Amino acid sequence: MSILRDLEDRFRQALASVTDDPEPYVEMLRRSQDSKFGDYQANFAMALGKRLGRPPRDVAAEVVDKLDVADFCYRPDVAGPGFINLRLRDDWVAQRLAEAVGSERLGIAPVGAAEKFVIDYSAPNVAKPMHVGHIRSTVIGDSLCRTLRFLGHEVVSDNHIGDWGTQFGMILYGFRHFRSEEAYRQDPVQELARLYRLVRQLIDYHEGCRELPALEQRLAEREAQLAEKQGQSVAADDKKAQKEKAKNVRRLEAEVAEAREKLTDLQAKLETVEQDPRLAQLAREHADIGAAVLAETAGLHAGDEESLRLWREFLPFCLEEINRLYERLGVSFDHTLGESFYHDQLAQVVDDLIRQNIARESEGAICVFFPDSDVPMLIRKKDGAFLYATTDLATLQYRIKRWQPDAILYVVDFRQSMHFEQLFAAARRMGCENVQLVHVKFGTVLGEDGRPFKTRAGEVVGLESLLDEAVRRAYDVVSTNDDAKPTGPELPPEQRQRIAEVVGIGALKYADLSQNRESDYVFSYDKMLAMNGNTGTYMQYAYARVRNIFARGSVDIESLRRSGTPIRLDTPAERGLGLELLRFAEALDAVAADYRPSQLTSYLFELAGLYSTFYDACPVLKAESEELRQSRLLLCDLTARTIRQGLQLLGIEVVDKM
Repeated sequence: MSILRDLEDRFRQALASVTDDPEPYVEMLRRSQDSKFGDYQANFAMALGKRLGRPPRDVAAEVVDKLDVADFCYRPDVAGPGFINLRLRDDWVAQRLAEAVGSERLGIAPVGAAEKFVIDYSAPNVAKPMHVGHIRSTVIGDSLCRTLRFLGHEVVSDNHIGDWGTQFGMILYGFRHFRSEEAYRQDPVQELARLYRLVRQLIDYHEGCRELPALEQRLAEREAQLAEKQGQSVAADDKKAQKEKAKNVRRLEAEVAEAREKLTDLQAKLETVEQDPRLAQLAREHADIGAAVLAETAGLHAGDEESLRLWREFLPFCLEEINRLYERLGVSFDHTLGESFYHDQLAQVVDDLIRQNIARESEGAICVFFPDSDVPMLIRKKDGAFLYATTDLATLQYRIKRWQPDAILYVVDFRQSMHFEQLFAAARRMGCENVQLVHVKFGTVLGEDGRPFKTRAGEVVGLESLLDEAVRRAYDVVSTNDDAKPTGPELPPEQRQRIAEVVGIGALKYADLSQNRESDYVFSYDKMLAMNGNTGTYMQYAYARVRNIFARGSVDIESLRRSGTPIRLDTPAERGLGLELLRFAEALDAVAADYRPSQLTSYLFELAGLYSTFYDACPVLKAESEELRQSRLLLCDLTARTIRQGLQLLGIEVVDKM
């Protein structure tokens, strides 16, 4: 059960006789930040009193009189101007903990009204290796699937991979012109990735050559404007004009810096090609490569036999590679329906939108226009080509028809916000009104320099190299920790390696999931593998530390769970830990409410901290009596099980030794 949810229901009933709209006031119910004010606190009396024109304390007293919580709370206390403080009954807390001991689900009942969710996440382009940019969507989406399923909802996970389109046009062009037969035979995935990168580099080179004059002109204009503004004469006693000048100078300095950075980056890319004789020659020989790739893509989409044959040959290699990485991450999907699956449906989608007067022609293209935006959603180009928006509309229609979901979640980075706003608006106009559409957006993974995380060579960090480095560093942490044990090392090298794989990948996931998903965050191997603070490594250690108690005490935990030993909450540390264990359901409710796994990581970190306080204050194996020893062992067991379950919902395995 969720204590907070139950309290909200009770307050909702009590408030119903005081106000016709209790919801805003129910939302003001919170857990207390200081235990001296009880366990939970309702702070709505001031706002409600103001609305009713009554003294807040009188309003609070009336609500308390109507509040029925005697079965699990002591008499509520009205403090100060109208704060309602609630303290849970110790016998009730102990009874709920006893029920959790005997429950595989730790006493958490499935939701009463289950919903069906379709969750779209990860979605790599299979024609190129997965990189650091895919980690956030993959682990956030996987954690949401696990959590919603645990709560009792029905979840369909669908990996909408990019297995069609321009990226395959690039590979087809590269395969026809640049392939190495020997390399393709030995490692087709690496050779296809090389071909993609080469074609992308040549296209970028020619596009960059066209962009260079405009960038140079923009920089020159901004530098001239800055010099003019800096030389502008302003009276020394005109503070307003001085302030305005300084503001404009700062703005222009920022624009100059931005233009200079873009120009420098572009010049570096052009020089990379021009200073490499082989690349320079290829650039000269394939000056029309951009148009040629578009022609390759068009041929594939039109059903060109040879293009389709090659696509069918390439695709299994690409899928095998990404599935290998998913297996290493412990991530799986119910369905993997890529863009190619919907290709034959796109023309009908456009025709339907035109027929329903949702889309219309504009300069030869077909667009959906929105009254509150100057930017239309393009669904068919002038040349007849379809776009991502067209595929997404077809995908949405298919999901609704096949699975009849209550909600569809798209776990995609924030840069696609406008796309999803338009997609959802178009879907509603198409009649998709009975399904909730949610863009679960997230920020960017940054390097120490505050820019998108890349290698020293300026390339996007590959996902596999990211995993390898995390595991390598985790091995060092595990080895150092094992070597420092008072009785000497306990783990053979192969066990250290297995633990390092779990700890390293778990730390990588936890580092991402512990962030507010809408914020950018700075990636750091050292921070994510730290043995203290809110890290996956610390949580792994906290779990192993609890498990070690049972090993040291030779405790038969299964027999202890069946013993019926009552749990005692005689000290503040015992009660604090016990109460936090019962708040696990609240943490999961918070994750589901706004699709934020960071709510769960925060809970686990706080639980581990309270366990540490308990462990320091309350002897376990050397408790004063056998009954007290067993009670505290049961608290330890519930802590370990809750940490393990919480980490599993984050997609993270646990180890018994570190």
